[in-house]
Amino acid sequence: MHGSGCTPPGRRWAGITMHWSPNRVTFVRVMAGFVAVGLFGRGPWMNLTAVALTVAAVALDALDGHIARRRNLATPVGAQIDILGDRLIENVYFTYFAVVGMVSLWLPVFFFARGAATDFLRGLALRAGHSGWGANPLLQTWWGRTLVASRWSRGLYAAMKCLCFCYLGLELALTRGPVALLGDLSENAQLTIRTGALTLSWATAAFCLVRGLPIVWEGWRHVAGSLASRRGAKIPAGEAG
Repeated sequence: MHGSGCTPPGRRWAGITMHWSPNRVTFVRVMAGFVAVGLFGRGPWMNLTAVALTVAAVALDALDGHIARRRNLATPVGAQIDILGDRLIENVYFTYFAVVGMVSLWLPVFFFARGAATDFLRGLALRAGHSGWGANPLLQTWWGRTLVASRWSRGLYAAMKCLCFCYLGLELALTRGPVALLGDLSENAQLTIRTGALTLSWATAAFCLVRGLPIVWEGWRHVAGSLASRRGAKIPAGEAG
């Protein structure tokens, strides 16, 4: 029989969660981020809806990692897909806010350059047999693992990005344009709001830079060591003596 009364609730829920793999959650959160950015600038209520979708996208970022750990689905490819999702979301948000003049154009340029550099080094390390965790990880030092891979670091970085994007979205909805929900504000109030936005944006960029330094440092050491070993292997045995 296939009636609902004959199926234990836990098994029913297990059957439902089987459809939510970490990679599918990553896809959904990237789509939520793109939809949110598409709604920004279309009126104050659309801006508020975009802010809600932004919070949902960040929450889904935590969910995909939880599913991967709980169901033992963590893989190097899945980790790369998760990082790709992070790059897409942060670049599309900062690019949009730069285009509308709310943050400096150098901000998305920085995030793109930082992401390209660290992902390049991660890719080289992955091809050489290193991984993000477990045996033979790229990050060998305790301080590198603490800054990049620890839960507090990842959680703080996600929270800072969420707060930054939501703050900018709320500023857009409440204070900008002819239909701003708060109407006309004094110059001091506008200056305070703008200062908060810039402080959050550059603080997020600074922490992004700090988290990228261990990857650049240890990744470059790995690349330099690989190049040195290759040059040594090409030297004939007689010349080496």
